[in-house]
Amino acid sequence: MAQVPPVVLSTIVCDRVLFDAPTKTSSLIGIIDRIFAPKYPVRIPRLFFFAEMTNGHDETEIDVRLVDINNNEQMLAQKKANVKFPDVRSIVSVVIGFDGLTFNQQGEYAFQLFAAGQLLISRRLLCLLVQKPIGHDNQQQNPNI
Repeated sequence: MAQVPPVVLSTIVCDRVLFDAPTKTSSLIGIIDRIFAPKYPVRIPRLFFFAEMTNGHDETEIDVRLVDINNNEQMLAQKKANVKFPDVRSIVSVVIGFDGLTFNQQGEYAFQLFAAGQLLISRRLLCLLVQKPIGHDNQQQNPNI
């Protein structure tokens, strides 16, 4: 395992990742930077963490953690993966799925990417409380009336 950390080019949190085998391209569906919920705790069935990296040396172990920033970076989930870099100029995409995540309160969370014992990047995720407006039912109002 290489002890030289790769360089992170980008990170995205999303609902789904689709791969096209012939072109070797990825499509990220439902990019997420915040979660709106009418109450907390809220359970999210599935999220994906997508990262592009380069300047990797050989095989590198990465560690992706979801932490609660408001609660002393308490770790809510963690996944590890080995990433193979054919050479240092290669750009490698990594997709890690997280199932059944529970966010206990509104506030700030972050996906953190570690390699070679170092925090390489942090991707913020906000959880916000959404309240139904008082006096409005589920009927849409016509703004032209």
